[in-house]
Amino acid sequence: MIRRLKHWAYRHQHPERHRCLETLLANQTLSAAQLRQQQLAEFAELLRHASVQVPYYRERYRNTSLTNLSPDAIRALPILRKDDVVQHRDALLDDHADRATLRIGHTGGSTGKPLAYYYDPHKHELMRAGMMRSYRGSGWRPGEKILNFWGARQDVKPRGLRKRVEDFIAAETTIGAYEYTEADLARWVDEIQRYRPVLLQGYASILAELARYILDQGLRIPDTLKGVYSTAEMLHDWQRQRMEAAFACKVYNQYGSREIPNIACECRHGNQHIFTDMVYLESVHEEGEDKLLVTSLTNRVMPFIRYDIGDAGTLKDGDCPCGSPFPMMEMGVCRSNDLIRTPHGKIVYPSYFIHLLDGLEGVTQYQFVQTAFDKMTLNLLASRRLTAEEQAHLGTRIAREVDADMTLEIRHVEAIPRTRSGKHRFVLRDFV
Repeated sequence: MIRRLKHWAYRHQHPERHRCLETLLANQTLSAAQLRQQQLAEFAELLRHASVQVPYYRERYRNTSLTNLSPDAIRALPILRKDDVVQHRDALLDDHADRATLRIGHTGGSTGKPLAYYYDPHKHELMRAGMMRSYRGSGWRPGEKILNFWGARQDVKPRGLRKRVEDFIAAETTIGAYEYTEADLARWVDEIQRYRPVLLQGYASILAELARYILDQGLRIPDTLKGVYSTAEMLHDWQRQRMEAAFACKVYNQYGSREIPNIACECRHGNQHIFTDMVYLESVHEEGEDKLLVTSLTNRVMPFIRYDIGDAGTLKDGDCPCGSPFPMMEMGVCRSNDLIRTPHGKIVYPSYFIHLLDGLEGVTQYQFVQTAFDKMTLNLLASRRLTAEEQAHLGTRIAREVDADMTLEIRHVEAIPRTRSGKHRFVLRDFV
């Protein structure tokens, strides 16, 4: 009864969000062919809008035919790079946008290319509706409790009386997890046991650390949990296994970004489905990797068309046993600036470095940073210092298995800072 009352109040508080959700849920009843036809029609309408009302695209498409849109015609359109967004932010804005209602979002940080973008309240409401649709895949229903562990300090609002009331009505609360100690992990477990959420959501690295603490301490988690939603970072297999062991429920990997949310989400069968009623996703082979290009079909204020989002992945054929009409994708093993490039031109995926420390006792957290073609730094947070023999062994392995000219410097540190957006990167390339 209380859950239904809270849901009624939440609908009354956010009517647009729930109108969007009803549309998104109706789209799930369409056939794959109907969704594809609808997607191409929305792409064509977006192009017409952008070529008329957005200065950047008006110039970019000046000599481009936008009729008879097909996948081949889409592939012929220019790619929007992050540098383009940085340099032409205002030119990417709709001429008729009401600037009084616009907000500025930020993405990227110290290890990526930071950029700012415009968005309006509708984008935010549609994003939240898209998240609610994803949650329903776990069996969650509106009004059931969600506990978020969020790593971006700027996204965690102070919990005054108004915020507490809003959280109560929404059946959702957020813990600021941008920094933590073992004592914080203990406190968070207490919060889970007290709050008894149906869903947990958070950054992969934070949830994996919380799961590690639960397993180490032999703690029990309430049986109310139906799912754990991992977001914002690459989800590694070892993190998924640790979370599912600790939380005793399925982990669902979400894919999206601040500038283009709700791109894809896993179903119960572990397949990641692309929300083609919200985005048009492509995979193109470029510079030795399968790059993902994404077009937001719902953003007219600041259109992102064939946007190089900086991630790797491929599209999958076939049908999923879950029965979803949405097509499937597979994420690559890394983001583009996680690829390690050696002095002799070899490209090494981050999974190599992630497993390099397997078997080493006392390691709490780590980060491999490539600072030059021939230099790698390992920042290590551990309960003990590695012995000279262990350090030499790691350096020897990298020289033998990665590149003979690559050297490894090991730094024992007291903390490994997250990026500005709160993410933890295990492996990254910190130079162009």
